[in-house]
Amino acid sequence: MSNNKSVNNLRSYQGIFPTLGANIYIDQSAVILGDIILADDVSIWPLVAARGDVNKMTIGARTNVQDGTVLHVTRRSENNPNGNPLHIGADVTIGHKCMLHGCTLGNRILVGMGAIIMDGAVVEDDVFIGAGSLVPPNKVLESGYLYVGNPIKKVRPLKESESAFLKQSAINYVELKNDYLNDS
Repeated sequence: MSNNKSVNNLRSYQGIFPTLGANIYIDQSAVILGDIILADDVSIWPLVAARGDVNKMTIGARTNVQDGTVLHVTRRSENNPNGNPLHIGADVTIGHKCMLHGCTLGNRILVGMGAIIMDGAVVEDDVFIGAGSLVPPNKVLESGYLYVGNPIKKVRPLKESESAFLKQSAINYVELKNDYLNDS
């Protein structure tokens, strides 16, 4: 269970309550609603809205979702029988004011501030997405590259230092959320 000081921001939808891993931090101003699974050491920062109401959402270990980000899913329909759940892997850093909607993110990804990732998009492991970028529906971002733009374009392979930073960014946020959890 979480060491979170307040659970008023965790809400059920149609009897389904979020599932929380160990040692997570959820800011009191964030809203986590419905069929959402948070793995161990996840941090959810101020004003995040995560709504797992019409489909499910998973957020992997050591992932951090920064201030003002909106996370949502796509409803099941005749044209899309499974809808689009939202799956976020481990060691992912999601920058401030991002929007992720019914997409799939692998592991060790940095989503720059203000980026938008649309329904059905797939971001493979070890990817940098530049600030303000738009990933269109059903686009696949290949592992090991920097992507920027609106719409997004592959720019170049990641440098070794950038690849190392992807994991380090997640570690930095685990340490920060631990500070918040220990602050009485």
